Amino acid sequence: MTETHSTAVRGDSGPEVARLVASRVLDVPDFPKPGVVFKDLMPLFADGHVFREVIDGIIAHHGRDSFDMVVGIEARGFVIAAAIAYAAGVGVVPVRKAGKLPRPAYSASYALEYGEATLEVHQDAFTAGHRVLVVDDVLATGGTAEATLDLVERAGGTVAGFTVLLELAFLEGRKRLSPRPVHALLTV
Repeated sequence: MTETHSTAVRGDSGPEVARLVASRVLDVPDFPKPGVVFKDLMPLFADGHVFREVIDGIIAHHGRDSFDMVVGIEARGFVIAAAIAYAAGVGVVPVRKAGKLPRPAYSASYALEYGEATLEVHQDAFTAGHRVLVVDDVLATGGTAEATLDLVERAGGTVAGFTVLLELAFLEGRKRLSPRPVHALLTV
């Protein structure tokens, strides 16, 4: 069967990787509130073969030697970051919700649909000039990603790249992050 424009899958690493990610995303209607369709990526994480292909694809896209550290955004970003860091032989740093880190931390607040959220990273997380690959599961409005990229830079790191498994293009988060490049394996 030939793909039509309405059924074509797309992503920054090509249609094959996009199809692979799409095959493991479950839509959960009315979660966390009525009218929202939650994109559940847990089936992707649970499928060892697919998870390995996704991690290898992210590393191949950026190049194994293009980053010295991986940052994962709480909480599903931790899973992705740890796997990339292990495969690439580099360290991993978590960006956490406020109040979860035990040592002095930089913080960044950003607007949510109803209220505000704050993220933190340890002040000593990076050595000046560390090239940092930032990863998360989903890019929506871009608030979380923007706050994280700013935190990495405030802590002395240099953003080497930003990757998500799934981008919700209709929320235009990529525009908010410009001119920083965004790499999304699947864009819907």
